[in-house]
Amino acid sequence: MNHPTNQSVRYGIIGCGMMGQEHLRNIALLPGASVSCIFEPDDDMATSSLGLAPGARRAGSLAEVVSAADVDCLLIASPNFCHAEQLREIAALRPLPVLLEKPACTSLADARALAELGRHYPAPIWVAMEYRYMPPVARLTEEVHSAQNTGPVTLLSIREHRFPFLVKVGDWNRFNRYTGGTLVEKCCHFFDLMRHMTRSEPVRIYASASVAHNHLDERYADGTPDILDNAYVVVDFASGQRALLELCMFAEGARYQEEISVVGPLGKVECFVPGPGRFWPEHLGEPPVPKVVISPRHPKGPRELDVPVDPTALAAGDHNGSTFYQHQRFNAVVRGQGQVEVGLGDGLAAVLMGLAAQESARTGQAISLREGDFSLKGLLHQD
Repeated sequence: MNHPTNQSVRYGIIGCGMMGQEHLRNIALLPGASVSCIFEPDDDMATSSLGLAPGARRAGSLAEVVSAADVDCLLIASPNFCHAEQLREIAALRPLPVLLEKPACTSLADARALAELGRHYPAPIWVAMEYRYMPPVARLTEEVHSAQNTGPVTLLSIREHRFPFLVKVGDWNRFNRYTGGTLVEKCCHFFDLMRHMTRSEPVRIYASASVAHNHLDERYADGTPDILDNAYVVVDFASGQRALLELCMFAEGARYQEEISVVGPLGKVECFVPGPGRFWPEHLGEPPVPKVVISPRHPKGPRELDVPVDPTALAAGDHNGSTFYQHQRFNAVVRGQGQVEVGLGDGLAAVLMGLAAQESARTGQAISLREGDFSLKGLLHQD
């Protein structure tokens, strides 16, 4: 791979709606980074995006962005169902380094096709799992991997109590056929965290979920929205560890949006992550500060540690500064000074877990990830 010789990195953007614009705000914070051109079919979103990247031009197609001489790398932040086909088109045109928003794809067929593409793609592909880089979550991960305050972790629990799906262009995020399902679209982050923290592979997954309250009064040409709005998902890992995801998408009144806990024989460690600051009511004062709580068994006595986020990074998006920290690392990869930390294989494994959870919720049966349609080894060609 040829690296930018002047140490500046010039981005081409594929899809620039709500999440794409968060990326633009964070790219603007990186020294030596710029956006050359943007492909965004929606006129309003394109106008907003060019306002955030005044040096960029609007492209008429993906091919125009990929072929541009002043583009060193690509960011894909288009709707979920576009990712697989766009990656295939990029691979055929000019395989540049790619930062690919999650989920990597939305179906088993596309997951298999992208796994094959990834084996031959000559440039880095980094899947944007922002939750890994939230400072409180990164601090918790250090605790898990060091095992200093917990011992070997046995149980991992992730609770996300949050707001419903936001309005997107064309409301494509209202239907499973476009998102892959809520347990793919919203939860692949958490399945990635489970693999990342346990350093093990899932072997079985069971989900119980429903559409209870959200979007049921909405009507579209595609019908009534069918995306899940609440779920429990239990995951067994090859290591013997177990993980639980609790999702509720009608609980935005909570003080914290994510609460993650890990427990081992020596104690328990938790992290608490607030939701987007722009949703925190002004009359309640300053938004909550993220924190980590260490609770040893002996001697008893929980210790609370504030994990504040840099205000500039915090203000640039909805993900507790993580988008900026992720871009720092991806930017280093493009310059030949870093390694991909979340590869395409990681992104596809998280999608597979989400699709298996969707299938479990549909059928009421636990799904094996060791054999059959949802075999992780088969997907990733692991030994």
